[in-house]
Amino acid sequence: MTVDRKLIYVPIIHTSEDMGSLADNLTKIGIDKFGRNFWKQREKTVERYWEVISEYFDSIDVAGFKVYQDGMVADGEMGKKIVKEGKKSGSRNFQLLSRLLDRGAILVKTEDVKLAKKERDRLLNIIRAKSKMAKGVALIKSKLQKNKLLEMRDRFIARRIKETLAHNETGIIFIGAYHEIREKLPEDITVRELKDREKVKEYHKLLPLYKKRKKRFEELTQYLTSEINLNSEKQPLKQPKS
Repeated sequence: MTVDRKLIYVPIIHTSEDMGSLADNLTKIGIDKFGRNFWKQREKTVERYWEVISEYFDSIDVAGFKVYQDGMVADGEMGKKIVKEGKKSGSRNFQLLSRLLDRGAILVKTEDVKLAKKERDRLLNIIRAKSKMAKGVALIKSKLQKNKLLEMRDRFIARRIKETLAHNETGIIFIGAYHEIREKLPEDITVRELKDREKVKEYHKLLPLYKKRKKRFEELTQYLTSEINLNSEKQPLKQPKS
């Protein structure tokens, strides 16, 4: 089978601005859990991460590329409005998304609105819980829902890419590192990760353990903030069947 569709995969690391109305609550939780100094350093790491991702895209021609975005429930004028609002909020992800569209990339509806709403409601129930008991109940419900909901979202996203990324086209997807869409994609789509998704996941997992695993945490921080080598194409995550 000939590989003629390409997908550039960007694992998302969220800034506070990405979370919209949840930002203040999440920042407070982060400071309370990790301390103000560490949280500020973490924010600097995330800012630098988006700088190196942006530098990569600034160096290539993206005209005609299809763009898929975690949580994007519309395209056309409504999609552009969502991007504009995200950019205005200060989201580095959406600032980059806006520049890509200005340079000729094409925004594609990526998610089912009902599933995306369920995901947001799941997070809201945890963050807005007023007591420890209420938060505990919300966490239990969230764990029961999380994997099934993520699987449903991933199948929808993979189907959207399959249906909208035409032969000889290149797509870009910005998506959380815990999503599992790669094995759900057709064999004729070659995937290149700009940053290794597994290392992004490991960075997230080590946040609560950064004092015990300081050396590894610093190695991952260095990796995430290092420039992307344009001359070294990452091996495809899936090889096409012959």
